[in-house]
Amino acid sequence: MSEPEVIMEALHVCKSYPASDGRWLRANEDVSLHLVKGKTLGLVGESGCGKSTFMRFLVALDRPDSGQILYRGQDITALRGEKLRQTRRHIQMVFQDPGASFNPKMRVRDIVCEPLLNFGLIAPKERAAVCRNLLEMVELPGDFEDRYPHSMSGGQRQRVAIARALALQPEILILDEATAALDVSVQKNIIELIVKLQREQGLTIGFICHDIALVQSVAHQVAVMYLGRVVEILPGENLRTQARHPYTRTLIDAVLDLDTDPRKPITVIDSEPPSPLDIPAGCPFRDRCSQCFEKCAQEKPEMRWLSKEHGVACHLFP
Repeated sequence: MSEPEVIMEALHVCKSYPASDGRWLRANEDVSLHLVKGKTLGLVGESGCGKSTFMRFLVALDRPDSGQILYRGQDITALRGEKLRQTRRHIQMVFQDPGASFNPKMRVRDIVCEPLLNFGLIAPKERAAVCRNLLEMVELPGDFEDRYPHSMSGGQRQRVAIARALALQPEILILDEATAALDVSVQKNIIELIVKLQREQGLTIGFICHDIALVQSVAHQVAVMYLGRVVEILPGENLRTQARHPYTRTLIDAVLDLDTDPRKPITVIDSEPPSPLDIPAGCPFRDRCSQCFEKCAQEKPEMRWLSKEHGVACHLFP
C-alpha cells in the first residue's frame, strides 16, 4: 500500500497575542499537524482552545509567530503579494456565519462568481450560467441566483457559501464550525453534501467543530486541542474506542445520543478551563484531571506515539 500524500503540513506553529496588562495570550503552542490528500482532518476542543486560529494560518488569513505552514512543500507564511494570492486559489474557507461573510447588497450570482471574476476566469456575462451550475452542485435551484442573502434560510446560505468556496476548484477546503448555527436536521444534510463533494472532487478538508460525535462521523483523522496545544491525534474511526487522553475521554463520555445507557453516570468537567493568559505550569489540564499526579504539576507532557497514527500528550502514557 502506498504512503498517503501529505499536501499541507504545519510544523511547530506558535502564536501569541498581547493583552492590555502586558501579558501574552498563547493561542497556539507548538502545533504540528498535516492534511492528507482526499481526507478530512477534524479539529475539536472547547471554545478558545485555538482551533480557528490555527485554521486561519492554513488559508493565510493570519501568520504564526514561529513555525511553518507548508503547502506542497512551499512555506506559505513566507509568501507575499501575487504569489500568496495565487496560492489562495487552492485553499478556500467556509465560515461559521455565512451571513456575516456575504455582502447583503449583492445577489447570489455576484457572491458566488466574485472569486472567478477576481482571477479573470470568467467574463461578467457568464455569471448567470456559471452560478446556476455551482448552485446545482450544492443542491440548490438555479433560480436562487437572483436572491439576496436575507431571503434564504441558514442552511441555504451555507450551501451558497460552499458553492462560492468551491468556485475556484480548490484542493483544500477549510470548514470553520460550518454547521454550528444550523438545526440538527439541516446539519445532517450539509454534512452529507460535504462528504459527497469530497468524494466527487477529491477534496482535502480541515473541519473545525465543538461536537466530538460529529467530528468522529466525518473525519479520517482527529486532533484534540486544549489551551492551544494538541493533546491527542488518532484516526476518526478509532476515536470512541481507543482515545486515551483524559480530556478526550471526558469529551466522548459527555455525548448523549439515543443509545446512551440511562444508568451510566454522565462524566463532566465541573470547572472552567484556566485563562490562556495564565496557563498553569506542567500539564495545562492537570487542575481538571481526576488522574493527575505529581509529575503533571512539574513537567509539560510531550506528544508520545502509541502507534504510527495515534499520539497522546499525557504522562499516563510513558
